[in-house]
Amino acid sequence: MSDDLRFTEIEHKFVVGDDFDPTSLAEALEPLQPTRTNALQVRDRYFLTEAGRRGRFIIRHRYDPELHHLTLKSLAEDTQVRAEINLDLGHHAGDQAAAVDAFVDRLAVTWSGVIHKNLTVWYFPDVEVAHYRASTGTRSVQCVEFEATRKRSLAGALRAVRRYERLTGFRNAPRSHRSLPQILFPEIAAALEETAVRSAAEDP
Repeated sequence: MSDDLRFTEIEHKFVVGDDFDPTSLAEALEPLQPTRTNALQVRDRYFLTEAGRRGRFIIRHRYDPELHHLTLKSLAEDTQVRAEINLDLGHHAGDQAAAVDAFVDRLAVTWSGVIHKNLTVWYFPDVEVAHYRASTGTRSVQCVEFEATRKRSLAGALRAVRRYERLTGFRNAPRSHRSLPQILFPEIAAALEETAVRSAAEDP
């Protein structure tokens, strides 16, 4: 992975309807011989801070059987390419939710929310393909994501993502340009829009 893309997420997200059959996705992916497949439940806690509103980024705390990360993700106009910086908290101390809360509280949190996912992931040498249903308790959405994991160049990473889209029938499907928190929490999009308007008004 090149240094330029070390802290960059390259991904395409597709929102699918309730009638989507994940079995068809699995049947398309299994002949491609994934290195492994995993199904798990994920809890993501999101925090928007004063600095995040101005700089258009959100902080995520993820704790599940595979990962324990504190992550900064940019809230770009298009999620195809965006900043993603992960700090690995490890599993040795268990869920460190209290420490994370104390940490982010010092950063002037203006909003927080939780998303739960039922997730299946197919791992390949160059791409991870995920299908999940995400829920806030009041809103839910079902998505399929293709994320590049081999990122020697942006062009190469996007070619790999598009290859798996083509092989699974998503080549011509419209993809989402918004992040999952923006989809499930309209107040996040509203807060960012308000900040953008205020910044434009203050710009001499």
